[in-house]
Amino acid sequence: MSNKYKEITEELLGLAGVKVNGPNPWDIQVHNEKFYKKALTEGELGLGESYMDGWWDIGKLDELVCKIQDAQLKQKIKLKFSIMLRMGASFLADLPSRRRAFVIGERHYDMGNDLFQSMLDKRLNYSCAYWNEAADLDEAQEKKLDLICRKLDLQPGMRVLDIGCGWGAFGKYAAEKYDVEVVGITVSREQVAMGRELCQGLPVEFRLADYRDVHEKFDRIVSVGMIEHVGYRNYKTYFRAAHECLKKDGLMLLHTIGFFKSVKSTDLWTKKYIFPVGMIPSAAQLSKAWENLFFVQDWHNFGVYYDKTLMAWHDNFVKNWHLLQGKYSERFYRMWIFYLLSAAGSFRSGNQNQLWQIVLSKNGLQREYQAVR
Repeated sequence: MSNKYKEITEELLGLAGVKVNGPNPWDIQVHNEKFYKKALTEGELGLGESYMDGWWDIGKLDELVCKIQDAQLKQKIKLKFSIMLRMGASFLADLPSRRRAFVIGERHYDMGNDLFQSMLDKRLNYSCAYWNEAADLDEAQEKKLDLICRKLDLQPGMRVLDIGCGWGAFGKYAAEKYDVEVVGITVSREQVAMGRELCQGLPVEFRLADYRDVHEKFDRIVSVGMIEHVGYRNYKTYFRAAHECLKKDGLMLLHTIGFFKSVKSTDLWTKKYIFPVGMIPSAAQLSKAWENLFFVQDWHNFGVYYDKTLMAWHDNFVKNWHLLQGKYSERFYRMWIFYLLSAAGSFRSGNQNQLWQIVLSKNGLQREYQAVR
């Protein structure tokens, strides 16, 4: 039977132009024959775990994932029944809950500021950069921050709510460059601690809070890379909370990965090892959630830049791994490599993931609002 799994795996990978133990950098080099059954019956979970365990290696994992997505191999693989049951349990775990909102902070963002400092740009932006005429990651992330500020038409003295503020990259930039006051909320204790340190002396406030716990008025709202952790059942609640906090003539900018179809959960490997809560929204899910609450002023897609951003993060992580080795295991290293490179390959393929910046208003401003690029 093991030979049968091998034959089917080789046949499927061949459809994507991938050869087992072949000469190309995207060809899988198998070290453990158990790989074939695990990958074939468990999909992304089996592929990722077998890589973490050293059952196979590859020169360019990002290219492998890009080729697999281009060939739509997932649709050709029938997962075993036990995995389907786990996918159902994963869906049920995304039910609305304030308590679960803090799980993502504890299990991902609180892993260690040293990890993210070694990987990200100098301002600690953990979201897609804007590479238009940018020479490096630092410049591309500053261009993204300035793009957001200009899309929001920030004016001195405005009060801005940053939902999912991270380590305060946006708040610090907006306060310094646009003379605004920022209230940032996050579910990560580590982000609050470092953010307060980085923004010391600036009108930037950090709160360990859920988006449902804010009941104040703001001139502007920004949310960068946070709604992916909300879960589709919470989208309406999320936009109602934002609507409540936004002044009548205010603007909101939503920066999010977008999926090409509506789903109700993320893949099992990502949920188990990287992001335990949430999923990537579709255009239909977002539109339904903000219906009768917000007008769309602008919808900008620059998903092509996420591939480059993720590869820059990967290069930084590999370059600085020697600083992290004493704290993180070799299995963690392989897990993180799989996370970054598989995500890069997914965006490179371009047939599933996009990156959207959407500007919303409580009132129609079509005659006044000027889209910025």
